[in-house]
Amino acid sequence: MKWVYTIGRIAGTEIKVHLTFVLFLAWLALSGYREGGLIGAITSALVLLALFACILLHEFGHILMARRFGVRTPDVILLPIGGVARLERIPDEPRQELLIALAGPAVTLLIAIVLCAILLLTGQGFTAGPLRGDEPFLVLLMKVNVYLLLFNLIPAFPMDGGRVLRALLASRMGLLRGTRIAATLGQALAVIGGLYGITVNPFYVLIAFFVFLGATAEAEAVETRAAGDGLQVSQMMVTNFRTIPIYATLADAVELLLSGEQREFPVVDNNGRMEGVLTRDNLIRGLSTLGPGGRVSEAMTTGVPVVQPTLGFREALDRLRASRLPALPVVDAAGALVGLLTSDNIADLLMVQRARARS
Repeated sequence: MKWVYTIGRIAGTEIKVHLTFVLFLAWLALSGYREGGLIGAITSALVLLALFACILLHEFGHILMARRFGVRTPDVILLPIGGVARLERIPDEPRQELLIALAGPAVTLLIAIVLCAILLLTGQGFTAGPLRGDEPFLVLLMKVNVYLLLFNLIPAFPMDGGRVLRALLASRMGLLRGTRIAATLGQALAVIGGLYGITVNPFYVLIAFFVFLGATAEAEAVETRAAGDGLQVSQMMVTNFRTIPIYATLADAVELLLSGEQREFPVVDNNGRMEGVLTRDNLIRGLSTLGPGGRVSEAMTTGVPVVQPTLGFREALDRLRASRLPALPVVDAAGALVGLLTSDNIADLLMVQRARARS
């Protein structure tokens, strides 16, 4: 089942919505209906859709600040707990990350102040407290932005408060240790919030789940970056590999697959030039649709990007992930195939690097 859907692109950043955000919309509308009938349900749904726009503005606060420091943002995902703008890399200077992390809450604070000013200038009164479905639209929207601001400042990943904490810690003790402390705190808060949600509101359990996953993912990403720093593709690639000719049959490919541990095979022409990659998934699909007599050329993945042996770890990992393939061919300056960059080999190498770091 697909959980994330792309709904558009703004200034080079894909806008994605998590399915649980839609479920949250339905839950909020139902809550509004229980408190204020049909009008309450419509108002609550409109508030969430307006909040959708506010969250986008919040995330573009992060995105525009990140661009000032040369950091791109490929996409932003809207979740029930807010938005998550995925930076292509963590800024090298903690001060830069601090400013990027604070830019989003600054936008949300500005939105809340503007809405509050409109309410006061138009003579509409409001009181502090929990959301009520029978409150005026602008009052609800202002309150939700205030709650979003406060929630985002909790010092736990993936909220902005967690990134602010990490930036402050990293300035004193380094990125890796700072991330570990901030992620552990985030996980602990998620567990406490989840236990509290079990007795009060199941929705809090969902929020705690996302917070825990976000903290864990952030810690793993930084651990991976630290373990791979300084490495090049030449140190990570598989050099003992076999190719398969483009004219071979899928039956030939099956024999090659079963004869060893290699799962992805560069496909070459008669002159040894790269034509594509045959993955295990390609082979299985080809057997089911073409049969054993089908040609490798009909089942392989074409247009596969290549990497160079001198490419750095982070860039190589980004290309591998972007390709959505388990392996990429490595070619030298002359265009000769010299290795395979595989997800499995990278994982094995990183485990070795981490073990060495602990010794």
